[in-house]
Amino acid sequence: MAPQKAQGARNTITLKGSTKIVSEFFAYAVNSILYQRGIYPPEAFKPQKQYGLSLMVTSDSGLTKYLTPVLQQMSDWLTAGHLQRLVLVVSSAATKEVLERWTFVIVAEAPSEDGQPVEKSEKEIVSEIQAIIRQITASVSFLPLLNDPCTFDLVVYTDKASDVPTEWEDSDPRYITHASDVKLRSFTTRVHKVDALVSYRADIED
Repeated sequence: MAPQKAQGARNTITLKGSTKIVSEFFAYAVNSILYQRGIYPPEAFKPQKQYGLSLMVTSDSGLTKYLTPVLQQMSDWLTAGHLQRLVLVVSSAATKEVLERWTFVIVAEAPSEDGQPVEKSEKEIVSEIQAIIRQITASVSFLPLLNDPCTFDLVVYTDKASDVPTEWEDSDPRYITHASDVKLRSFTTRVHKVDALVSYRADIED
């Protein structure tokens, strides 16, 4: 038994497995941002253990009803190789001005040169994801305070070959005027790499 366990310490990552890892990360990252940035009240979330961390996940039925089909569609696009990036846009509820953009860029990793299955341990992947989640949690220390009520939108970038559901709407990029950027950590499953960046309005307190 012992040699088998040692041999299995590194996991062969399939497209399906990588898609599951990345999709779950997006779900937890979006929930963490909405909680940490106060887009929804604290009572709309409950703690859940994931990645060895206690993360806040929404218990709001309306928010869950919105997020679930969006994240499922993103998972389908990821499997098909069409998903390019996810952007969570935070805007002022009163003025509609964009105050923050959380961007997650998905890059398909090149296969190994020798054609062997791609391997990476679950521990390594979890450690890299932990680092990003911790940065999201710490974001309140470096991002301007959001004093007024805010709303959010998810903007998804795909290639032209993707089939877009009829209920989805075209959107402009929702860029920020006078933006400052903070590059966050990245993680890779060796099938997909996810780079993260948050942009915010630098003159928000002026």
